[in-house]
Amino acid sequence: MRAPGRQGGIGLAEMLVALGLGLVVALAAAAMLLVANGDFAQHAASARIDDGGRYALELVGQALRQAAWTDLDAGTPPPDGDAAIAGLDNRTLPRMAAGMEEASPARTLHGSDVLAIRFAGSGTDGGDGSIVDCAGFTVGAGEAGWSIFYVGTAGDGETELRCKYRGNSGAWNADAIVRGVDSFQVLYGLDTDADGIPNRYLNATAVHALDAALPLSGATHQERALDLRRKTHWKRIVAVRAALLLHGEARSRAGSLPVRWQLFGGRVDPDDPGTLVDEAAMPEPLRLRARRLFDTVVLLRNRDG
Repeated sequence: MRAPGRQGGIGLAEMLVALGLGLVVALAAAAMLLVANGDFAQHAASARIDDGGRYALELVGQALRQAAWTDLDAGTPPPDGDAAIAGLDNRTLPRMAAGMEEASPARTLHGSDVLAIRFAGSGTDGGDGSIVDCAGFTVGAGEAGWSIFYVGTAGDGETELRCKYRGNSGAWNADAIVRGVDSFQVLYGLDTDADGIPNRYLNATAVHALDAALPLSGATHQERALDLRRKTHWKRIVAVRAALLLHGEARSRAGSLPVRWQLFGGRVDPDDPGTLVDEAAMPEPLRLRARRLFDTVVLLRNRDG
């Protein structure tokens, strides 16, 4: 008789062990993919924030460096003796209104500020390209250019730093510079002893308060207004410090403890709410976002000092 043949294949136990091992390997691979994808998203968000923040402050700095530009061959705007720098605390602006008219409280924008810069044009009519506003449009000789920076809310609810300007037709408009703005804050370096060096850094409210305390001469309102334009502390601003806090897309940061962002370091003004942004007070979708703080100081050629 022939001995019975040996059976081949695997049994149920071996199959279950193989399936279990395969499931473990698949879950480990999926977990590694999720981690890698999360790291990629965070790095991409961080890169976009870096690019946007640097670009925005470079544009602000360029506008500030033009603030005291004077074309000696074509005149000396800003006209009417107005200061080249102006600002508002905790305000936002409509797109189409002239200058800083119709400013309203920035209640949902972490008390963001408004920075307005006026400067002279250069070259023939239409400009020679050396002087531009924050939208990139040239400003010609004898013209007064405007670059106004403020924070607004887009149609999808995202906050954005905007550049407001006056076009060639005289109509006002505003374009977005960078999205994802938590707060935009500005301090003004006031030169109190005419040596060209800032002695104090104040917010716009404090500068306006100094102007309100000035003794003004003149019998009529128009005469007192003209005297204020001549004496205003805004003409003594020799430096501007701007801080910008940006956030990335939703879930662009891994879970971590909430951060308290102090936009000007240890200087927190209780009357200027935008200088401190506390993530703990934000809704969770906003809290778990990558953030970066940008800060710059620009010295001015103070033609009015």
